[in-house]
Order: sequence, then C-alpha cells, then structure tokens
Amino acid sequence: MGPLMPLLTVMGALVVVLGLFTALAAHVRKRGTAGGGLRGALAAHDEAFHGTAADSYYELQVQTDRRAPLPDDRWKRGPRPGRRA
Repeated sequence: MGPLMPLLTVMGALVVVLGLFTALAAHVRKRGTAGGGLRGALAAHDEAFHGTAADSYYELQVQTDRRAPLPDDRWKRGPRPGRRA
C-alpha cells in the first residue's frame, strides 16, 4: 500500500477539483452569468494580441447599444430636394 498512497492522493485531489469545477459550471449556467464573463475575457485577449479584432468587438458593442439607426437620406426613393419631380 506504500507505493500506491501518493498516486491515490493525487487522484483523489484531482477528483475533488474536477467535482468543484463541475459544481461551479452548473451554478454559472443556472444563473446565466457565463456569457458576459467569457465575452469580456476574450475581448481583453483580443485587445492585447489582435488589435483589429478588438476594434471590431468595440464597434459591435456600439452598434448593439445604439437605439435607432442613424438617418440616411441618400437611400430614400423619390425626388431629391432642389429637383423637379
């Protein structure tokens, strides 16, 4: 039993840690807080290593937070101002 004790101790610790991570994952899924945290972590990674990806992330956040599209009269059909119909 002497040579097996360190192996059993390491395996037991691994089982306990995996059980705690499983319980944490279930808790996070139940509360629904996983998306924001993961999104923020990936945004920080992109900002550090991929500058254009970070710019795209921030642009998407601005577009998501925008309440209404900006007015753009160029695409409306009909006569233009100052021209005859």
